Amino acid sequence: MMPRNPSYTLTLFLYVLFSIAAFSQQNIHKDIQEHTEMIFDSLVKIRRDFHRHPEVGGEEQRTSQKVIEYLSSLGLEVKTGIGGYGVVGILKGGKPGKKIAWRADMDAMPSNAPDVVAFASETEGVRHICGHDVHTTVALGMATVLAAQRERLEGTIYFVFQPSEENIKGALAMMDDGLFQLIDPEEMYAMHVTPFPAGTIAVKPEEMFSDYKRVDLRFKDNGNTEALTEFVKKQVHGLENVPKDSKFWNMQNMGDPEIGIAGPKSIYTDYTTVDNRNFKVKETEEGVKISAFLSFSDKKQRDAALPELKKRIDESDFANDFLGAELVHVFPTLDNNERLVNESLERLSSIYGKDRVLRLHGVVADGRSDDFAFFQPKVPSVYFFMGGSNYEKGIIAQTHSPNFAVDESCIRTGVNLFASLMVERLEQ
Repeated sequence: MMPRNPSYTLTLFLYVLFSIAAFSQQNIHKDIQEHTEMIFDSLVKIRRDFHRHPEVGGEEQRTSQKVIEYLSSLGLEVKTGIGGYGVVGILKGGKPGKKIAWRADMDAMPSNAPDVVAFASETEGVRHICGHDVHTTVALGMATVLAAQRERLEGTIYFVFQPSEENIKGALAMMDDGLFQLIDPEEMYAMHVTPFPAGTIAVKPEEMFSDYKRVDLRFKDNGNTEALTEFVKKQVHGLENVPKDSKFWNMQNMGDPEIGIAGPKSIYTDYTTVDNRNFKVKETEEGVKISAFLSFSDKKQRDAALPELKKRIDESDFANDFLGAELVHVFPTLDNNERLVNESLERLSSIYGKDRVLRLHGVVADGRSDDFAFFQPKVPSVYFFMGGSNYEKGIIAQTHSPNFAVDESCIRTGVNLFASLMVERLEQ
């Protein structure tokens, strides 16, 4: 018999070890899927209960209590009253490891439009027309299937249930109330329902929504405010680089498979647009302040705006009257971590298929955002879109619209894919 090569033996051992680990990981994803199927009907009931009893930002008392009771029943450590009615559930795995967080927002919106589902809102003037009832339910489902696997998990998962997202107060309130003293995640994740088809999720590095900014231009009072205003309007509009006859302006085209934000030939890239509805002139102690509102698809577009405006003004008859300009935040701007996006796409695509896990090419152009952006400077993070529409059934998950509805199969998608993501991120 030939003597055994020690390096060969070690290589073989490591190969077997990694093969067992990979097989175990595939098994855990299968277990997650089977468990999700078992609890799916109960999750639909939970979602419909939240939908019947919506609560606007700052008033999420009932929703919060339901979340607390549910998480407690799973054996999670539960922290309450964070930034109002915020709740955190802490799931500790059987082994030490990474710490990651999942955020779900809970609040509803004022709406007097009649509900479009049989389980209509029972709270007058309030509806879940942004899908936060689905977000909360998905997070509870994730907590359920992952709690069942806790002995196999290496690390800790924080489930952050946030109040007051719609009024852009909840994330800051939770941080002001010591959220990141209670938890210390190394990564953080969230999602939002969108009009994409149910069964899919989508994401991209950096911006997901256009960066909506106000530009303030200050001038001395030269006695001819009317001429100055017309000049400034012309220069601001000159920054817009989307032709007036472009398909860009039909917001329904954002869902087009070719030219929409998920399309390989997306027209929703490299753009600067001007909000024609908002143009303000105000007299100040030093003279005149003229304000306009612009949207930028990315940092390059944004960073080019002020230098170009200043250049145009410096070359004009109003150069001596010009006092300065600045860009001012209007909404928080989401900025996904590129490494985490790429790693998440790779792993989820390998488990669930590239047809369900989409890489976005464009940036949403209708001036929306999410206060999850306030968490992002604190923790490397990723914000996903999750499809909620079923076009054949006429179910369109267009958020903030009077006929907003979701295909509830998206709850299954959310629990499966994002619970699997949590497992994968703990392993990375």
